[in-house]
Amino acid sequence: MATPQSVQIREVGPRDGFQNEPESIPTDDKVRLINSLGRAGLKRIEVASFVRPDVIPQLADGAEVLRRIEVPDDVKLMVLVPNSRGLDNALALRDTFHEVVIFASASETHNQKNVNRTVSETMADNAVMARRIAAEGLGCSGVIATSFGCPYEGKVQMARVLDLAEQFAEAGANEVGFGDTTGMCNPAYAGEFFAAAIERLPGIEVTAHFHNTRGQGLANAYAALQAGCASFEASFGELGGCPVPAGSTGNIATEDLVSMFHEMGVETGIDLGQVIEAAREAQQVLGRKLTSHSIIAGPIDWTPAAG
Repeated sequence: MATPQSVQIREVGPRDGFQNEPESIPTDDKVRLINSLGRAGLKRIEVASFVRPDVIPQLADGAEVLRRIEVPDDVKLMVLVPNSRGLDNALALRDTFHEVVIFASASETHNQKNVNRTVSETMADNAVMARRIAAEGLGCSGVIATSFGCPYEGKVQMARVLDLAEQFAEAGANEVGFGDTTGMCNPAYAGEFFAAAIERLPGIEVTAHFHNTRGQGLANAYAALQAGCASFEASFGELGGCPVPAGSTGNIATEDLVSMFHEMGVETGIDLGQVIEAAREAQQVLGRKLTSHSIIAGPIDWTPAAG
């Protein structure tokens, strides 16, 4: 398959990133940062999660954030829901977002620890939710965590992951994302996997979500691109990860991913400088140094030095 010359990057930092912070970020700061990301050219931003506030208190202000965001009209806002009750709560704010993310883990153990249900129970609820989401005229993205390995069970068979992906597609999801939840993927397998996923899911947007836990995130994204993948998720500042198990941090940084693609001649439609500024602002809000490389180095300047 030909290498895509343009890609779409979804920003997940305001949800996936903020939920992993030890303290809750003030709502004013969340809104300001999301608005900055919207102005940077990111066309899809995951901004809230309708989970119980006692489980993830960092996202308890999701409804207020949704009501206060002011982004360009062509920016699609996304919310994540863990179950039908979460979807009920989200739909009470139906007019504030455009797409819904539903999810399951490929690993039984991870799914139990993450949402306290079996994979089959989760997928049955997902099928119900996908139909409801479609009936509301909203986009539906199905995400499969631990697609490339599980910290509890080890290797996860590709066939199992792609079977779950087909279930999402059959339920009505227009996109299926594959998450490297704890950074266990490698570039060789990423290329093999995404070639198979794209072939298996015709007409479905196939999205790559890599973590930089072991420093292979950008290499994996490159391999997925070479296999034909044109949709990626990333988090500004390299924020985030997965709350289960603890310490599984390391989404690839949006600004690092954009920088790599731009240097390769791959279009993203994103203003790299503005994303870097948003990441630096997040760094100030959090009061600690973030791990993105581009925060420090900035964009590459190809202007010849004077003299």
